Amino acid sequence: MGLRTLIVDDEPLAREGVRMLLENDPDVVAVHECADGQAAVDVIIEAKPDLVFLDVQMPEMCGFEVLAAVGVDRMPNTIFVTAYDKYALRAFEVHALDYLLKPYTNERFFRALERAKVQIKLSDENDFNRQLSALLDDLNRRGDWLQRLVVKAAGRISYVDVEDIDWIEAADTYVRLHVRRESHLVRGTMSGLEAKLDPHKFLRIHRSVIINLSRVKELQPLFHGEYAVKLRDGTQLTSGRSYRDKLQPLLENPF
Repeated sequence: MGLRTLIVDDEPLAREGVRMLLENDPDVVAVHECADGQAAVDVIIEAKPDLVFLDVQMPEMCGFEVLAAVGVDRMPNTIFVTAYDKYALRAFEVHALDYLLKPYTNERFFRALERAKVQIKLSDENDFNRQLSALLDDLNRRGDWLQRLVVKAAGRISYVDVEDIDWIEAADTYVRLHVRRESHLVRGTMSGLEAKLDPHKFLRIHRSVIINLSRVKELQPLFHGEYAVKLRDGTQLTSGRSYRDKLQPLLENPF
């Protein structure tokens, strides 16, 4: 059986470069591509590739969010691809996970590929899952979570305490903060804001929705792993299918 590979990168030239290198390897029998994180989550869950080249810095859904959305128990062997990110590189090295630092040489690429082949053939799947779990835990322990946001509107500057936010939704190049009966637009991306919010207090349940966990009143199962999420103020939201694993802690008592 040959190696079924998935390339995940929002840059077309970057995907093309990886694909051209893979075409030179006789062990690679299929190469699929995704231009965004959400598509990658769907392909990984449904197609179950053997190896993923996963770009870390992507808009809307970064590589770490893909990892969290898929779940470490379902994640294939992964080679992370990144521009210079001192924290990420240290995390990969500490947890013995391979990465390619852009721009990388062909020699470095094939060395990572050969190492991945050996791991796929010989490695303990549970050991790889433990490495990924440790990586996510490490990333989530960064601390210094965002405490308040600056809102600029009508020539005025005001501040919103993060703990007062009920939920957040994507709005083109902005995010909309829902605070009690008011809403505020702040320039930025969902992924960028999510990375700065305490994951023990805020949860992304859809590519376009982040909720304050303390505001959740009810969960109602729908179809295909989706849930209707009702907040204390009566707001009704729907979770994304690929985010169902993230909702699991809300379905169990914390003791």
